[in-house]
Amino acid sequence: MTPQELENLALLRRARDLIDRDYAKPLDVPTMAAKALMSPAHFSRQFRAAYGETPYNHLMTRRIERAMALLRGGASVTDACMAVGCTSLGSFSSRFAEIVGMTASEYRRQEHYAVEAMPACVAKTQTRPSRRPADAAASSRIEEVRANTAA
Repeated sequence: MTPQELENLALLRRARDLIDRDYAKPLDVPTMAAKALMSPAHFSRQFRAAYGETPYNHLMTRRIERAMALLRGGASVTDACMAVGCTSLGSFSSRFAEIVGMTASEYRRQEHYAVEAMPACVAKTQTRPSRRPADAAASSRIEEVRANTAA
């Protein structure tokens, strides 16, 4: 990787950290792009090239991930929706079903004994939702670098 590409990844990491930290706040692409010191369109293209998903999809995946933890803890679907920064219960519910594969109410009703028995760091990685198929993982620059350094 060139020094410019490494610098871009560092800037993109700042925006990704913003998403991961402030997922419950109102975030839009221009705000994320400003954190990466890029225009919104350039930021979206660079983010997708680096991480394999758009900034908004990354934000929604993080929100759903946090909502899953709240639902396992007994929160209502509406409370989980509002706590993670979603303002529309309908949009939250459809996105939840798209990413997780079941409705939020079904997820909440399930037993989660295995997750409760895991250390938090293991539970976080094992329950992380993913919208990308396994073969799409190699489409990001990060995955390409990992594959090349492992070989």
